[in-house]
Amino acid sequence: MPKNTKYIFVLGSVLSGLGKGIVTSAIAKNFQVRNKKATIVKIDPYLNIDAGTMNPMEHGETFVTDDGGELDEDFGHYERFLGEPMSRKQNITTGQIYYSVIQKERRGEYLGKTVQVVPHVIDEILLRFKEIEETSKSDIMMVEVGGTIGDIESQPFLEAIRQLHMNIPEENSLFVLVTYVPYPRHISEHKTKPTQHSVRELRASGLVPDLIICRSEVPIDTKTLQKIAFFCDVEREAVLDLPDLSSVFEAPQLLDSQEISHLLSKKLQLSLDTPDWSSLESLLNQHKKINGKLIIGIPGKYTDLVDSYISVNEALKHAALKFGWNVELRHYATEDFESNPENIAKLNEVDGILVPGGFGDRGTEGKIAAIQYSRRENIPFLGICLGFQLAVVEYARNVIGLAGASSTEISESTPYPVVCLQEEQKDIKNKGGTMRLGSYPITLKEGTKIAELYGSLEINERHRHRYEINENYFNQLQDGNLIFTGFYSHLLETLELSNHSYFMGVQYHPEFKSTPWKPSPPYEGLIKAAIQRSTGRKSA
Repeated sequence: MPKNTKYIFVLGSVLSGLGKGIVTSAIAKNFQVRNKKATIVKIDPYLNIDAGTMNPMEHGETFVTDDGGELDEDFGHYERFLGEPMSRKQNITTGQIYYSVIQKERRGEYLGKTVQVVPHVIDEILLRFKEIEETSKSDIMMVEVGGTIGDIESQPFLEAIRQLHMNIPEENSLFVLVTYVPYPRHISEHKTKPTQHSVRELRASGLVPDLIICRSEVPIDTKTLQKIAFFCDVEREAVLDLPDLSSVFEAPQLLDSQEISHLLSKKLQLSLDTPDWSSLESLLNQHKKINGKLIIGIPGKYTDLVDSYISVNEALKHAALKFGWNVELRHYATEDFESNPENIAKLNEVDGILVPGGFGDRGTEGKIAAIQYSRRENIPFLGICLGFQLAVVEYARNVIGLAGASSTEISESTPYPVVCLQEEQKDIKNKGGTMRLGSYPITLKEGTKIAELYGSLEINERHRHRYEINENYFNQLQDGNLIFTGFYSHLLETLELSNHSYFMGVQYHPEFKSTPWKPSPPYEGLIKAAIQRSTGRKSA
């Protein structure tokens, strides 16, 4: 391994969902504001090649990168914190590693050796680290290890990390353990035993934590932090407190206030500049200047797990914050609109409606009902991917008069397939990594709302879909009110209604490029219209 890059490994313990992605992003941000380049790598120990074929209800959102990666939702956190695009090459899964090893074995590259986890799988993991390091040319390479200490599937990665640590100078690697410190309300006292057991488990893998970051619902007192340091055999200054926060963007400075930069500088023998927190402080100051609260309804099919729509949720917050508003997100299960149609009236309580993407036919009629309601009641509307396609279906059925119009994804026998499978998708058999993925250029019509929002006629946005608007219905659907406003080659990318306060659909996923410092334009348009609706209702 080259000897100049510093490695920081972020591991989790006790339970999943602690926020290792936020911690990793917060540490990387501490380097960024000090003019150091930090590349983030995420290890996902599952056997899938990537997150593309996973149900959002099981794994959360699939985040899409410019280069077409279908990755874990933590990559969204990395991009939103750092404002830098991530790459599919920064995600390592067990499936990728074993797939590569088996391919090499089939090609005879192991020269007749018995192929084993040690050394062959371990060497493949180390090779991936080396390749990323050489291409990124970063000062620091941060590696977040998914799952928790003790997981069977993580063991090869922990062994690879152990070997890497042993074969580079001591000052070139550092281990951060993110742990949960429970606070049972009935005794009002933090409990450290889970953390102690986790450190013992980590040491059994040959790894020793240099920093312990303690997550809890409430701040942890000094006595408890001292106890953790004593029983886990780390310096007291290396045990940091990270309680629940009103905004995750408070995390970088909270860690900095506990001298994390000093610890990193000392242990890694790294010279760090004086930080420039101005852009982050400006963002946090915006949170203190709130005019009011908007209610945005999200009729979807993955409503039982909020992380299914995490980039959508964050993009709405980014846009609302720009205008000085908070946003309350109300997720509606669209199957409830199907089983009990009068429930659709609940949407009258919202200031705006966003229908997100999704796959399959479950809940789609409920989404169509929500779209019809927003169109008829003049409620600001934004449809994303499937939401865009279903907006076309709704308009075709209820305005153009094409009874039974649908998408062939929902009904192969529809008499009016206004949404159909992309031509290049028809012969594809494998599901993983075969959709239209990543960033594509889009040309917008001059004089349209969407062109005004972007301030340009040429944009680039990220896609993830197999189905498209059927171009054979292009002229029939456009009636002077519905207008297709964006195009990539022959593909229809965006639409809007001219007689509506704000009714827009986009085939792509603009939320994936939204950050607090640069909100997504279609989301900005939705929020601006929602503010007008909210203030108008209050003054009426």
